[in-house]
Order: sequence, then C-alpha cells, then structure tokens
Amino acid sequence: MEEFITVCPRNCYSTCSFKVQIENNRIHRILPYKENLATPEGPCIKGLSYSERAHSPHRIIHPLLRTADGSFKQIDIDHALDIIADKLTSLKRTYGPHCILWYKGSGISGLTNEIGDAFWRSFGGATTTYGNLCWPAGLEAVRLTLGSVKHNAPWDLENAAAIIIWGKNPAETNIQEMAFIASAREKGSRIIVIDPRRTPTADKADMLISPVPGTDGALALAIARILITGNLTDKSFIEKYVYGFNEFSDNLSITVEDAENITGVPAEIITEIAGIIASGKPVTFLPGFGLQRHKNGGQTIRSILSLAILTGNIGKPGAGFNYANLQSYIFDPLKEPLSYYPDPGKDLPFRRVISMTKLGRGMLSVRNPELKAAWIERGNPLVQSPDTSAVREAFSKLEFKVVVEQFMTDTAMTADIILPAKDMFEQSDIVSSYWSPYVQFKPAVLQPEGEVMPESAIYYHLAGRLSLQYDSDQIPEPGNQNIEKWLERRIRGFSALTLNDLRNGPVPVPGYQVIAYGDMKFETPSGKIELFSASATLKWGIAPLPEYVPDNQEDKHRYPLIFITPNTSSRIHSQFGNLDIIKSVSAVPALEISPADASDRNILSGDIVKIFNNVGEIKTIARISNRVPRGSVAIPNGIWTNEGGGVNSLVSPEETDIGYGAAFHDSMVEVMKVI
Repeated sequence: MEEFITVCPRNCYSTCSFKVQIENNRIHRILPYKENLATPEGPCIKGLSYSERAHSPHRIIHPLLRTADGSFKQIDIDHALDIIADKLTSLKRTYGPHCILWYKGSGISGLTNEIGDAFWRSFGGATTTYGNLCWPAGLEAVRLTLGSVKHNAPWDLENAAAIIIWGKNPAETNIQEMAFIASAREKGSRIIVIDPRRTPTADKADMLISPVPGTDGALALAIARILITGNLTDKSFIEKYVYGFNEFSDNLSITVEDAENITGVPAEIITEIAGIIASGKPVTFLPGFGLQRHKNGGQTIRSILSLAILTGNIGKPGAGFNYANLQSYIFDPLKEPLSYYPDPGKDLPFRRVISMTKLGRGMLSVRNPELKAAWIERGNPLVQSPDTSAVREAFSKLEFKVVVEQFMTDTAMTADIILPAKDMFEQSDIVSSYWSPYVQFKPAVLQPEGEVMPESAIYYHLAGRLSLQYDSDQIPEPGNQNIEKWLERRIRGFSALTLNDLRNGPVPVPGYQVIAYGDMKFETPSGKIELFSASATLKWGIAPLPEYVPDNQEDKHRYPLIFITPNTSSRIHSQFGNLDIIKSVSAVPALEISPADASDRNILSGDIVKIFNNVGEIKTIARISNRVPRGSVAIPNGIWTNEGGGVNSLVSPEETDIGYGAAFHDSMVEVMKVI
C-alpha cells in the first residue's frame, strides 16, 4: 500500500489537504493531513466520497456515441476522436472556428486546465464565455475598494472579538472555517449571523438577524450612518488611509427607520449591531458569495465593506473583510483568471465571447457565424446556468455537441459524443486556494480505468489529427511525466517555488501576509482605501460611492415569494449528489416554505408542489420549515432534473451591477399544490 499527500481541487473555499492510501490501483482510505494549518481535520463528506466517485460503477470510462434512436452506444477512443476531428474540420472549413462554443466550467481546478486554451488558440479560435456564475461582483467590489483581494489567514479568526457572518453558511460551505469560529467563541468572541434563513451556522451563533433578501446594502449603509453620526468611527485610521470619507458621509441618506422598513430588521437591532462593530475591539466580517448574486451585488459588498473601513478593521489581527483570498494565486499574472474580467469589446483576438450568465440567449442570438457545435468540459450548464429553458433550446439547435464528463449529467444527456473525463487522482496538477495561504501539488496516484484520458491528452491527440501548430510548452505529450515537466516549466519564474518544493506537501506562498494589508499599502489609484471610486463609474457605470439600489420587482403581485437557491454541505453545486455515500446522508430535495406561506396555499409537508414564474416552472416536494422567513422559499441549487431539481429554470439571465456575475437570487416565484 502506498500513501500520498494530495489536495481537493474542487471549487470550494477549503482546498483541503489530505492523505490518500492506494492499493491495487484503488483508493483504500482517505485521512487528514494535519500539517495544513487551515484544514488539519481533513476533508468533508464530499472529500471522503472520493473513494466512491473514483470507482463508481456509474462512472463513464469509455466514449459514448449517440445513436439514431437517441440512446448511447460505447465506442473506442480512437473512433471517437476521429469523428470529432472530422466534424471540427468540416465546421471550421464551412463556417469558421467561431461556430464552435467552448464552454469550460470550474468543476475541477488546476494549472493543466490552461492546456485547453492553447488547443483552441491553435485551432484558430472559438466562441467562449465571459463573466462567472460564482463570485465576480464581490471580487470586483473588494478590488475597487482595497486594490487587491486578500484577507487574513484563516486561523487569525481566533483573535476576533466579534465575527459577523454575513450571508455565508460556513457550517455547510466552508466547514474548516467553523473550527476557527468555534475556537474564537471559546475565547469570548461574539458570533453574529446575518442571513434571511436560519442556517446550521446560525444555530451556532449568539445572534441571528434576518433581513429581506437583497436588502443587505440598505442595512449596511444604515449602520454606517449610525457609526458616523454617533461619532463611533476610527478617525485616525480614516484620516491616514481612507479616500472619499467626506463624500461617503455626506451621501448617506438611509436612516435606521428607513432600513427597518426596507429590511424588516427592527431599528433597535440595527443600532445594537452598530454598537458591536464600533466596540473598539477587532471585528472580522465573513461575507458570503450569495450576497453578491443580486443585481445590486457589487454595491452591496462595497456597502458592507465600508463598515470595516469606518471602524479601522483592516490590516489588524482579528479584523478584516474575509470575502476571498487570492494571495496564493501566484501563477496567474492578474491574480485571477482573465476571463472573469474581459472587456467584451476588446477581447483576445481568437475569441468571440458571450455572457456566461446569458448563455442560452447569447447562443441563440450570435450570428456570422451562428453556433453549430459546442465543446463542454468541467461544467454542467443545463443545470447551473440561468434560464435553463433557453440553454436547452440553444443546445437542441446545435449540429454537434461534445461533453467531457465523468457521469451522465443533464448536460451529458444532450451530447452527441461523451468523452470520459479524468478523476482528480489520475493526473498531476498544481492547485491554489482562495481561502488559505497554500499552493499545493496534486499527484497522479491512480491509473485511469477504461479509456479515460485527461483533457490534456484529448487535446494532444486531436491537435495531431487536425495538424495544428503548437509546441510542448502549450500542449504536452500524454503521460504524467510529461505533465509534471510541463508544470515545472509553467511555474518557473513566478516565485521561488519549485515542483520539488510542492511534492513534500502544501507550501505557503512566499511573501504571504498573515494579516492582509498589514503594511497599509493599497493598490488603488489613490494609494488609499477608496470609499469613493472613480473607477467604479468609469468601468461599470455605477455610482462612485456605495449605494443601495432596490430591485424593481414588477411582477411581485403575481409572484410574491423570493426564491433562494443556496448551496448545501453534500454538494458542490451539481457535483457529488449522485453518489450513494452522499445520498445516504442527504435529505430528499425539497422546497422549504414557511408555515404561514404554506398555510396560505393549503400546502402540507410532503405535498408535491409547482414552483413557477414567467421564466419557467419545476415540480418538487414541499417541506414546511421555520428556517425560511415568510415571503421567501428555498431549495438548493445543483440538483439534477431527474432528482427533482432544475431550479435555474426559474432564474432570469440577469447580470450583477459589476463583474459580469449572475443575479441568481433576484427571482420571484409563486408556489401551488399539485392536485
């Protein structure tokens, strides 16, 4: 039996290190790796399920070809690649390369994903996407204000006198963080959760405040006004490090009474929260990604961030605004993927871009050339994209679809050819974290089963069939030794780190700031923290100051319920839910509805209900719950259609105010019992 140190490459805060024991090319056991100070207790239930995921009998390990009757038949890999090469050649010759959509999700991270970029460049281009479904409005809000996106080391939470968990549910989505929150509480820290729902995180808090979804910006700006009018700010900090305070102060118009009317939070509670923030002791804010999945998401994050700024809770132990930490993204020249922030009018020459948020409608509307084919990897847009019906229609109009996938997802079901995707244990890679300080090496520890090929090998063989021009620095030859040589070349010159350094376990990046902004240097135009940001107006057309922009719900009388689609502990969006291990610990997917709203509609727990609006509808089971407030309903995102999911069928393809994100949480619905 062999034992290896590895890292989970999923799109998750924790990026857990763990040890994996291998015997006879099978995972024998998964164990914690305590030397990673951020994740010493080992992976969550999803990480522990990797033993099933890697060896599942339902895993796709051979190429599948759609037949005339709509079913799939197994073919060998050479036959599959020949068909794909012939079709790509024909389409390119007839319509040009931009008739092909290349869609890449974030299902698995790592530097080797860049090899796909090299292939499509060599091919002559493709239609790709801009924006991101996850977190971009918040990233841009922090960048506009602080100049870069980083926060204190996870374990610094133990130094906080108060922790305000705002729109985040780490008990399910960042479980490693909960250990530091618990430690802080044992040391006397006050834990406050601000969330419309009573989440498992709220169960462990000292106080829960539940504003109406989408009104968090109004709550934050009312608190800011209390801090300023009550002379509760850190004047010395503001004078030294903050640009635009006077303009910000003069612009605050939301009173505590206004905020009570807008948010539903009592005025005395708002005042109490202001007092806690202004205590003079370190406060750490933990905002979640769901906060910025509204059309006013960027301004909401800027508004909440202002509270940390006004009270001097930046650049100090136990303090800060922990949205995302890109310090370990040292191998990315811009510290985050360029595709998150393109200028669609000045994009890379080989690309034609459509909005990831507006994927379906974008696919249907592009011309010269129209889309004729799609290549999908690391993603499941038929479940995760807004306006699912438009995405499904767009896919149905394509002549040819290739999906690289491990399981028969909603998107894979639409494919003409399915190529089996690699498992995380079947190719070496380098993975960074957006929460902890570590860069980590993920070694290849299993030989792929069947005819599974890493995407890099698929691209290599296709490039040969298409006679594309490239070199080994772009598309390496298959074989893990060649991949590791490619990784060595890829990271050379970005830091003092080498692949040999990383083989021995997770490595904190050189120059990592345990206390972010501890040097009080801010990469903004003014060199200070910018409450007033001219860049916000120039780049995005929003107000230079944080402001609350209410969502205009024109159909609220027809669709009166706010539709919340949170993440859960058992899935990373649409991944893992199909595994038996996960099913054994997960409740049947259901719509949570408050007792009052259920009573108004004659709904009982266990009833089949229809959730609908002017975008679409789905049917699922109802569960009456006090965890959602009256006026809101909630069901997790990522559930496959055959499991009773498909929540994005109800979500309009609306972008956030900045960052080209998706406003998932601005949808209104009605619910009725199915007779």
